[in-house]
Amino acid sequence: MKKFVVGIDIGGRSMKFGLFTTEGELINKSNIPTNPENNGKEILPDLVEHLEKIIEKYELNKDNLQGIGIGIPGPILNKKVVKTAVNLGWENNTNVADYIEEKLGYKVLVENDANVAALGELWKGSAEGYKNVVMVTLGTGVGGGIVVDGNIISGRTGSGGEIGHMPFLEQPLSRTCGCGGNRCLEQVTSATGIEYLAQDYLFEHDEKSILRDFDYVGAKEIFDAAKDGDKVAEEIMKQYNDHLGRGLAIIAAIVDPDVFVIGGGVSNAGKFLIDGIQQSFKQYAFSVLKDVKFELATLGNDAGMFGAAKLILS
Repeated sequence: MKKFVVGIDIGGRSMKFGLFTTEGELINKSNIPTNPENNGKEILPDLVEHLEKIIEKYELNKDNLQGIGIGIPGPILNKKVVKTAVNLGWENNTNVADYIEEKLGYKVLVENDANVAALGELWKGSAEGYKNVVMVTLGTGVGGGIVVDGNIISGRTGSGGEIGHMPFLEQPLSRTCGCGGNRCLEQVTSATGIEYLAQDYLFEHDEKSILRDFDYVGAKEIFDAAKDGDKVAEEIMKQYNDHLGRGLAIIAAIVDPDVFVIGGGVSNAGKFLIDGIQQSFKQYAFSVLKDVKFELATLGNDAGMFGAAKLILS
């Protein structure tokens, strides 16, 4: 008898559902809108209703469905309780696992979305075959997921892997991070961070650059200009790579990973980005760690779904 698991990735705009075999074959993928209104009180009822449809359609039961894994953007306690999830409207402890188990009767495990994305890449993505993985998601912010010996590192409060909020900068910035700090790694290595680096550089220097011709200078414009040999864009990229390479060298000294997996919107820059980060990393890394692998994430937006399913099998 084939056995199955369900992986769910809850985001601020949609919930993605994946039905998998226990070997990792994706059988079906679907999604529904996330409704964060009224403190997100309809999110779990909507989720249960859609799960009931999947269970009915694929004739799932206690014998062939091993459980349901869920990734959620927020700190998680005991793989059950979401402490807070601002994007979902949940301000206080929400026991997601118990709610769904009481409604449906299946085993439910919950984990932070960045952590399950790392687990997904380890299971069926670019980190397959490794045991020790750090996933770095470079988007509007910087997310992280850490897996050691195949196990997610969540920590006491569920905040393990929040690498974007490392107090990395020696000098505080005048602008404030979303967490309230002003020395965070993500302030200089996210898509927003590189835009600020560009704004500061263009203001402080007078060299000619194609970047001065744009009404808006975003991460893509900076990467494209640097690839085309624009000297100002190259200098901005050097700053960016220096920050990120040094930050990852610090993490490597603590975690000793086999591989860093780089995902998020910024990772669309591809090999150009990886090569720059890796070169900087090697300048700062402890000697025996300089050979750590760097890979681009391959599962894209499905990584959280895969990793949530793997939670049940781990």
